[in-house]
Amino acid sequence: MTAKFGTSGLRGLSSDLIGAVSALYSTAFARYLLAEGLAQAGSPVVIARDFRPSSPEIAATIMAALRRAGLEPIDCGTIATPALALYGASLGAAGIMVTGSHIPADRNGIKFYRPDGEINKQDEQAITRMADALADDPEANLVESGVGDEQEGQASALFLDRNLHILPAGCLEGRRIGIYQHSTVARDMMVDVFQHYGATVFPLGRSDVFIPVDTEAVSVDTVTQLAHWSDELALDAIISTDGDGDRPLVADEHGLPLRGDLLGLIAARFLKASVVATPVTSNSGLEQDGGFSVIRTRVGSPYVIAAMETALAEGRERVLGFEANGGLMLGSDFTVEGTVLKALPTRDSFLPALAALGMAAQNGQSLSDLAKAFSLPVALSDRLENFATERSTSLMAHIRQSRDNLAGFLAPIGAVAGVSDIDGVRVTLADGRVIHFRPSGNAPEMRCYVEAKTHGEAEALMKTGLELLRGWAG
Repeated sequence: MTAKFGTSGLRGLSSDLIGAVSALYSTAFARYLLAEGLAQAGSPVVIARDFRPSSPEIAATIMAALRRAGLEPIDCGTIATPALALYGASLGAAGIMVTGSHIPADRNGIKFYRPDGEINKQDEQAITRMADALADDPEANLVESGVGDEQEGQASALFLDRNLHILPAGCLEGRRIGIYQHSTVARDMMVDVFQHYGATVFPLGRSDVFIPVDTEAVSVDTVTQLAHWSDELALDAIISTDGDGDRPLVADEHGLPLRGDLLGLIAARFLKASVVATPVTSNSGLEQDGGFSVIRTRVGSPYVIAAMETALAEGRERVLGFEANGGLMLGSDFTVEGTVLKALPTRDSFLPALAALGMAAQNGQSLSDLAKAFSLPVALSDRLENFATERSTSLMAHIRQSRDNLAGFLAPIGAVAGVSDIDGVRVTLADGRVIHFRPSGNAPEMRCYVEAKTHGEAEALMKTGLELLRGWAG
């Protein structure tokens, strides 16, 4: 069994998650909820899924397992992860989202939610221990197809209403916005939301075949397609998300995607945040903004949420978090346009996209001009797919073993001035450039992040960094 918890939820090959694995972990989750007093016999659990071919079968197995464990499954259909989390919070119910997010369709995942929000690393460990204890229990591994009370309409309506009160009415009139729909569960609601604010909306690229869209490392083919649509339709922006709608993709009038950490910074300004929690992979220029204090974490929403919880426990207000992929988390309530946006400590793609479009419209700017106004270092990220876990483990052990090993590996790039080991190895070079190597927590991939003063310097650094990774033989 290869399924394991990654940066956000349980992940594995679809062939591994279909069947007994999903039954086992759902049973373990149910037992954990009951043991911790987070649910009682008959308590509801909300379940939703993305459009991957394997997701309906996994969701059906989960619903059967929950019912056997004494809980009441509620089927929320195919809705965005933040919509599921919001609906669960409104009911005081735990939740499960079946999604592999941005990874290919041959893989999938399961995200778990307590009634008070996304599970943390301690919860993951407890659920894993419970699953290990139930590994030989026939009932816990029983594969059945279950159903739940269908409440997709109610869950969607609640999330839609939240997003219709973020910007002033009609503030996007005159803006031409493309919605890259592909296979994201957020595709129809995105059209409704941006039309509500007066934009002329163009649905684009809808697909019945699942397309993995990584908003943190947008593929060259996707960028080319976005640029083509922008030119052809004279668009002011193109909006999209990953498969489960919790990571935004916002491209400017040229079809060039804005980085997720820039979207997070824009949202922090828009909401007037006082505390921002974000992973070490987010742009180093955030600390220079000066409008809020920054807490750096490891990569993964559980770490960001834990940092927000610590800030709130210290009495801080207006606390939010975001990842380099753009997913925005509200640790506390915020007031916008006279409406209270309730805390939603899970990644959301709608709010950062609306903040960017709303701020640009308010300032009479294009998205590219808005981005330039923040004067952040140029940051890029990319990945090498099918980079075996054993290979990445060997590399990280080698460059962590000694400063000489690290200096030797990076000799083709430059001299090492400083090192951060919060998550992966992040190196500040003597000339101020930054390069960061980090194995993915969700798939057999190696990620590379770079920062430089100019786009050309960043691209050159990325190219050399990826070449070094490709050449690592272990």
